[in-house]
Amino acid sequence: MDEITSVFIQESREQLAEMESGLLRLEQTPDDMDNINGIFRAAHTIKGGAGVVECGFIVAFTHRVENILDSLRNDELAVTPPLATLLLECCDHMISLIDVLAADAEAPDAALKARGDALTEQLKVFIDSIGQKDAEPADSKMTVHDAAIEVESSGGGIVLTDSWHISVRFGENVLRGGMDPLSFIRYLASLGEILGMETITDAMPAAASMDPESCYIGFEIQLQTRSSKADIERVFDFVRDDCDLRILPPNSKLSEYIKHIQELPEDTMRLGEILVRCGALTQAEVDQGLCNQKVTADTTDADSEAPPPQLGEILVDNKVVHKEIVDAAINKQAQVSDKKAKEARLVRVQADKLDQLIDLVGELVIAGASANLLAQKSKQTDLVEATSVLSRLVENIRDSALQLRMVQIGDTFTRFNRVVRDVSKELGKEIELVISGAETELDKTVVEKIGDPLMHLVRNSLDHGIEPTALRLERGKPACGTVTLNAYHDSGSIVIQISDDGGGLNKEKITAKALERGVIQPGETLTDAEVVNLIFEPGFSTVEKVSNLSGRGVGMDVVRRNIQSLRGAVDVTSVEGEGATFTIRLPLTLAIIDGFLVGVGKAAYVIPLDTVVECIELKNLPSDRNFMNLRGEALPFIRLRELFEVPGECPPRESIVVVQFAGQRAGIVVDQLMGEFQTVIKPLGVMFPHLRGIGGSTILGSGEVALILDVAALVLTVSQNEERKMFPGRNHQPSTALPNN
Repeated sequence: MDEITSVFIQESREQLAEMESGLLRLEQTPDDMDNINGIFRAAHTIKGGAGVVECGFIVAFTHRVENILDSLRNDELAVTPPLATLLLECCDHMISLIDVLAADAEAPDAALKARGDALTEQLKVFIDSIGQKDAEPADSKMTVHDAAIEVESSGGGIVLTDSWHISVRFGENVLRGGMDPLSFIRYLASLGEILGMETITDAMPAAASMDPESCYIGFEIQLQTRSSKADIERVFDFVRDDCDLRILPPNSKLSEYIKHIQELPEDTMRLGEILVRCGALTQAEVDQGLCNQKVTADTTDADSEAPPPQLGEILVDNKVVHKEIVDAAINKQAQVSDKKAKEARLVRVQADKLDQLIDLVGELVIAGASANLLAQKSKQTDLVEATSVLSRLVENIRDSALQLRMVQIGDTFTRFNRVVRDVSKELGKEIELVISGAETELDKTVVEKIGDPLMHLVRNSLDHGIEPTALRLERGKPACGTVTLNAYHDSGSIVIQISDDGGGLNKEKITAKALERGVIQPGETLTDAEVVNLIFEPGFSTVEKVSNLSGRGVGMDVVRRNIQSLRGAVDVTSVEGEGATFTIRLPLTLAIIDGFLVGVGKAAYVIPLDTVVECIELKNLPSDRNFMNLRGEALPFIRLRELFEVPGECPPRESIVVVQFAGQRAGIVVDQLMGEFQTVIKPLGVMFPHLRGIGGSTILGSGEVALILDVAALVLTVSQNEERKMFPGRNHQPSTALPNN
């Protein structure tokens, strides 16, 4: 049961994410019935699963939400902003209820229960507005007879219909999926009164060959209810793809029952007896039907034939149907089938198992490098070839293992739709969120940790970036502001941009505030980029009144620190009156990378291979010069020997590794070029939090430790050094845009 509950919790959270996404689209496209049906199915699926795991508080609340959604499906309610807001709040409450179940609590606490009661009362207001009575939850024991008495007592009279006949055969995998067939029968009973039911066990094998995890049973049920066929079908939505369901409406013809008997796999005469026992047919009707089942199969009245199809029409079951409708239905069915096929190929794996796999692959990479080094020293050709093949296989395993942890950033971006909607309504602004690059992939560990910094930057853009509507119109801008989230790959990194078309950063206010706080001194001259990046200083803010949402600058140092902890960088550009753009650069993975191994003296260093452009020889340049002419362009460079104070004399021949980061190129002068190297990233530890220019360490095949260079910090250092030489009178602030490792 614990395993079933765990699966239900995980799948419910996915359903709620889809439900929230659908509710956000609801206001934009209130007439999209596919969207409304999708929202309803999500709620219905959660309620059905909650019934299976016997979680009554989720069933009860979700049933109220389902009633409202059902009214939307039946055009009994119109989509309004208050209703959409209420449904989103209900979605949030359902998430909280799932969390209660996940925490193994018996019931919600008093505060959460009060919140649920308040939402329930609001839902009842909408139900009452269309004159419907709020139905009991699915776990209620109310029968059709009870409902009829209730209707009669309210002056409506008894409204009972004839009985429906339901035939269901559950698939073999129902039990494996955590479903209990009896729970669906109990759920069906909540729609009315079961007049008769027979259990079908014909598919059950002999005890010796029986699989205890397989389901072999079916049911023939006679149900008296006021519900529609769609209501009855929805009972089985949770197992709809894994059962054979047939529903015969009241007053069905004898021929329809006979056809039903013939289509089922069981013995014809036995099925006839079963239908008699459950009250669907009399024995005389069965005998007559089975004896005369071939009566009018080959004879049809000529007058009843449908007219010949015209252009664009086809015949379906002797009825003229527009071809466009049929094509649309076929396409829809194909899409559903493709989706189910893809879902069938998915395997759920716990995240910690993936992390353990990556750790083991990292150790395999190190062991492979050691074996390769020993083979090179032995100079045995066969051994060298064998280790070469092994290295290639290890590299393929590494790539495949890392790919398992790669996820699209679109799911992270999508959740900001809700943030933009809620905040814009709270602030009284019109704001649109535009998402691009949602298919861009990066390591799941990075995705998990980047959520909070992104949230802070987006809320800042909404609160203090986008101007009020009146001011936007006064400035000649559209009334609706735009916040853009974009992601793309660049030089082995992922770049995430948060842009807005608001007022931008006020550089005069930033400078004045920096002088006031002593961040800069009077008389200092800063570039525009240095000025706007002052907002990343701790506690820096230019807003007069701090909002409960955000304050542009407040907490920006925390944003920068969180991004730097991921070996990333954050920068901001702004044009006053036009908007601002925050650019975050992050590594694709935090585990294993392709590196380029270089040597300086006796020390070895690793440069991330994705940042390497080319390698050239350094010759005929004076030692005090820090730039060179590279095909007509000035290339500044930095000497690792000087930067890290490596002892010893420079060799007669040095090389420059040309690297690129964020569109800037620089050179790194080294003694040796040692080739490509699979690099397992190891953290430096808490003793070296501010070691600038180093991004981590790795273990070589020899067992020695090599430091991984932080190309972002080195490129920044080179550019700042050159700028100081070009403008010696200018005081330069260290940029906060790049990490200080």
